[in-house]
Amino acid sequence: MADDLTRIAEDSARGGFLLMSGTALSTVIMAISSILIGRLLGPELYGQYTLALVVPQLLYLFTDLGINQGVTKFTASLNSRNETNRMVAVIKNAMLLKAFAGAILFAVNYALSDAFAQIVFQRPDIALYIRIASFSILFQVIFTTATSAFVGLDKSEYAAITANIQALAKAIISIILVLVGFGVAGSVLGNTLGYAAAGGASVLLLFLLLRRRLHTGGGYSTREDLAGLVRYGIPLYISILLTGFTPLFQSFILAIFTTDADIGNYKAALNFATLITVLSVPITTALLPAFSKIDSAASHKLKLFFRHANKYTALLIMPLTILLITYSTQVVQIIYGSTYESASIFLATYCLLYFAVGIGYLTLVSLYNGIGETGTTFLISLTTFLGVAFLSPVLTQTYGVEGLIVAFLAASLIGTAFALARARKRFQIEFDARSLSKIYFASAVSAVPSLLLLRFMSLSNSADLAIGATLYLLIYITLIPLVRIVTPPELQTASRVLQKIRLLNVIAKPFLNYQQWVLKLRHSKH
Repeated sequence: MADDLTRIAEDSARGGFLLMSGTALSTVIMAISSILIGRLLGPELYGQYTLALVVPQLLYLFTDLGINQGVTKFTASLNSRNETNRMVAVIKNAMLLKAFAGAILFAVNYALSDAFAQIVFQRPDIALYIRIASFSILFQVIFTTATSAFVGLDKSEYAAITANIQALAKAIISIILVLVGFGVAGSVLGNTLGYAAAGGASVLLLFLLLRRRLHTGGGYSTREDLAGLVRYGIPLYISILLTGFTPLFQSFILAIFTTDADIGNYKAALNFATLITVLSVPITTALLPAFSKIDSAASHKLKLFFRHANKYTALLIMPLTILLITYSTQVVQIIYGSTYESASIFLATYCLLYFAVGIGYLTLVSLYNGIGETGTTFLISLTTFLGVAFLSPVLTQTYGVEGLIVAFLAASLIGTAFALARARKRFQIEFDARSLSKIYFASAVSAVPSLLLLRFMSLSNSADLAIGATLYLLIYITLIPLVRIVTPPELQTASRVLQKIRLLNVIAKPFLNYQQWVLKLRHSKH
């Protein structure tokens, strides 16, 4: 059992790292482009740009049908059983179905752009922008379906490549078009062409990866393949609609109760919050195929793997969360300047969401999807959405953007609590409570010197951030072994896993060696 879990951990670590590195680079590119576009357009026009993308993003959600995660799951499970012919058939059929759905919803968005601008947003001048953005639906469908197949095939490097192509194309085209005077229309067109570039690249890479298997036989039924995907995907489809509709619903609420400048500040805050998703999204994405490879939903192997996965997820996410909260004012002022006055408080408040990582906020959904319990995923999403729908209008009307964020935090906590209670009841899932409490303790204590630095020293924002972040991370990686969040056997296992992932090993080895040295020093004094 240990060998199986180690192999699964190796695949997850490799896939997660590749996705993380690709996501990090694409996020940096997109963050820089968003910052530049935000500065060039100003809060009001940036708010219009944000609203112009709402309807296409909403309609894109209706194209998914739950198939993307189904492609990842079935590709991973079929590939692990060497059923490659069936796997290729599933990918081909999924691509065709998604393309058909995307074409229909593109036509709907394009035809009704004027109505959406006038009736939904009460801003008729953004109709052209919505019409331009409608083309992104087609390209995004192709891009995301291929990416799901790459992850299931343990070819996460391809997913990273196409993500970077999308970010780079969007950044270059958008900035050039805004600079030459196309304003909001140019930024929206850049977003659309970014997806077009990524869609084309993903199809080419997928063809090269599977070209030797495209004409293999097997007699597999298209109807059977699609039926299996739909049975798995329908609960996820509804969940994705609810989850994806949540930020769009929030945009509608903000449009009613706040100003364009408030929306621009909120969007700027979310741009920084994506720094956490650089870690969280690759982790949750890599865990889906990992859980799919575990045989029994009731096995001790599942509980043990979940326990470790949740612990190490918290170990990575919590320090970044605390760091962003601590330096929210500095990062906003460095990047956006004094124009975005409210973005820092919005950012600090929103980051509180990730304090729920210890009780499974980022790992429980991957568990349920990996073992095929997509009905539970639907119930989690429904619970969260109902909380958002009930709380957001009331709190936003009273407290503005801060009220909207608090409503989302409360609803997310309710959904996670429901997921946790169900996992405990059905699968006897357990947490490493002792290690988790130490992770929270180490994350909080590591911020104390940084806070003192901010309080008693008058440095520039850049100096505060550079010195404080370095000090924070040094203290944190020292406390991890010092308070025994990780043990010598865990460090040895991590070293063995990382040795098979060359680039990650080069990056992580100095930190592991340092932590092993701290552990030896600690033992020598006892």
